[in-house]
Amino acid sequence: MSRIVLGVGASHTTLMNTRWHEVEHLSRAHRFRDALGEARSRLEGESPDLVLIIGSNHFRGIGLDLMPAFTIGVGDVIAAGEHGTPAGPQHSDPAAALVLCERLIESGLDVAFSAELLIDHGISHAIQYLVPPNVPVVPIVVNCFAPPLPTPARTCAFGLALGSAACRLPGNRRVGVIGTGGLSHALPFPDWAAPDSEDDRFLVDSWRHGKADWAANEHRRRQIILSAPPRINTDFDEEFLAAVASGEHMALAQRLGNRDLVASAGNGGNEIRTWLAMCAAVDAAAGEVLAYSAMPEWLTGMAVAAFTPASAAPTTRPARRSRPPDHP
Repeated sequence: MSRIVLGVGASHTTLMNTRWHEVEHLSRAHRFRDALGEARSRLEGESPDLVLIIGSNHFRGIGLDLMPAFTIGVGDVIAAGEHGTPAGPQHSDPAAALVLCERLIESGLDVAFSAELLIDHGISHAIQYLVPPNVPVVPIVVNCFAPPLPTPARTCAFGLALGSAACRLPGNRRVGVIGTGGLSHALPFPDWAAPDSEDDRFLVDSWRHGKADWAANEHRRRQIILSAPPRINTDFDEEFLAAVASGEHMALAQRLGNRDLVASAGNGGNEIRTWLAMCAAVDAAAGEVLAYSAMPEWLTGMAVAAFTPASAAPTTRPARRSRPPDHP
């Protein structure tokens, strides 16, 4: 039997790559970046054989021509490489991914799969900053941006089944799970079914065939996104982190409605589904928040947290590392 050894939740943004020089003087930027390093060290210390990355896709690899609620990459994994993120083929494990897909379907969850999955920073940011070297990944994409979305409760049910499937992988593997996205932020993404402005119509048209045309549309889309004012709800972020750190992800998912979530955390807050799925997969009874930084310069509330499986015996855990100090 395989087992899950650690869960990590982390926000992502390409602005960390492209606008670091603008925030390098800020201690809160260093807190977040250092926490990514701390989480990576903890994951590496658990010697994982495989890392599952639950993330989103921003219409670069999955478009409106076909938008599943949950998609698993069971073959080649190709990173788009936008804005300083990894590019090209990534180290994956198609055999393990296919077993996970089969197990999930056997459990009653209908999931999509792709033998050639194009990922963007919704997955590749985690590869860049969190996955230890030479460890294969299985990418799992949750629809977070094209309503109708899977409910938070359904996403937790998916995560629970994913964790069970991971523990039944052959080969006595040690499995890490990363949930990447959020926290509160708002992207100028229109209602795809009712675009209003010229920019709205451009975005929706680009989403219809995201995999084929994303690079040609990237410059204008980037300008639209960067023109948006930041919308960060620190109260929501802190309440969310407190809930998942207390092992209350299932109860929180039951309370969260899709509309209420967007009203509180912005449409980018829909990415907390990846954290909820990760916590459910890990069966996390508690977690440790390594950092939270409201980063209006990056348009997003940024956080990193680590989650130990409830079944892990204290004697099997590695020595706890100290939390990185704040930078002046």
